[in-house]
Amino acid sequence: MQTALADFIKDTAEGKEADAILRKCVHCGFCTATCPTYQLLGDELDGPRGRIYLIKQVLEGHEVTAKTQLHLDRCLTCRNCETTCPSGVQYGRLVDIGRKIVDDHVPRQPGDRLARIALKEGIPSGLFGPAMRAGQALRSWLPQTLRNKVPPRQAAGNWPTRSHERKVLLLEGCAQPSMAPNINTATARVLDALGFETLRPAAAGCCGAIRYHLNDHDGGLDDARRNIDAWWPYVQNAEEDRLVAIIMNASGCGVQVKEYEYLLARDPAYAIKARRISAMTRDLSEWLAPLSAELRTLTGYAGDKVVFHPPCTLQHGQQIRGVVETLLASLGANVAPFGESHMCCGSAGTYSILQPELAFQLRDRKLEHLSAAQPDVILSANVGCITHLASGTTTRVMHWIEWLDQRLQHVH
Repeated sequence: MQTALADFIKDTAEGKEADAILRKCVHCGFCTATCPTYQLLGDELDGPRGRIYLIKQVLEGHEVTAKTQLHLDRCLTCRNCETTCPSGVQYGRLVDIGRKIVDDHVPRQPGDRLARIALKEGIPSGLFGPAMRAGQALRSWLPQTLRNKVPPRQAAGNWPTRSHERKVLLLEGCAQPSMAPNINTATARVLDALGFETLRPAAAGCCGAIRYHLNDHDGGLDDARRNIDAWWPYVQNAEEDRLVAIIMNASGCGVQVKEYEYLLARDPAYAIKARRISAMTRDLSEWLAPLSAELRTLTGYAGDKVVFHPPCTLQHGQQIRGVVETLLASLGANVAPFGESHMCCGSAGTYSILQPELAFQLRDRKLEHLSAAQPDVILSANVGCITHLASGTTTRVMHWIEWLDQRLQHVH
């Protein structure tokens, strides 16, 4: 690669941003203590500090190799290092820039390239649902590696039919409606019980995280623009129509939509709209936490011993910690603590498909800690984490909103 760091910084907005992030890093090494891949592999280049060093070398014009690409690929983008970093280094943004530059200069092997194309084009498409249903019908005959990614077919339950004056928008997502459709209907039923009508514009789709984190930045931004276009008629008339929030029940989608403001900041046609969309977006736990007293009047006795696995996109990406656990405890659940709750389970979007060996080591490590609490049920907040964890345990794994919905069903 011929472009020197100074030229890259001068000529591109991404270069200026990368340089600003690099200058903040003091190389203290605190991040290595919480980096999952460094903990597994013990290689400095498989930790945030080492990857920052590699990206800096790339930007300074050093040779870009497949080895550089491998170390960057192994990063889960869990952003645990951002939580740990005393300097506030935005590592997630830096690694997105670095990966894209490396991908532009290092051709991938045909199999790897095809797998990435299939993931970024297949999951957000209309073909994913039929493919998932076919996989579920044949699940017993699938090899274990595929069976791990195909959850048993789930009944979605009924979508509420009542109208309410207060309304919220819900992003249904691309994978979740096919893999775990009851999460969305459970969300709508709980909100309905609290007096909110849940709207789901048909034109909205994938949040853009899959394409963006597979280095198709243009495709990811197009997904963001499509969602903004789908939501804007509601958002534009929010006060008149009593639209009070855009709700995310998948924490991976939540962190992506909250970052639309950053991702589209240089798009003159969408920057202002993106800022408003991000400002209105709330994780489901954020929205329900202030309503816990009202929820207590609607739910029956819980009594379950539960553990809550907080996805990285919730605790490190959105910086939301302890909210779900407090809400569950307020409703009578016995919420058990467990070790290494800050660590990634290994799902990380498409990571568990592209890096299965590391992903399943992290899954088993996570399940060892979760199971030590001897819970009746394992709860989480992202469909990827739920599917990944469920593939390694006989303990029931579900979204926390499904658990809450079951309490409402018990009452009503």
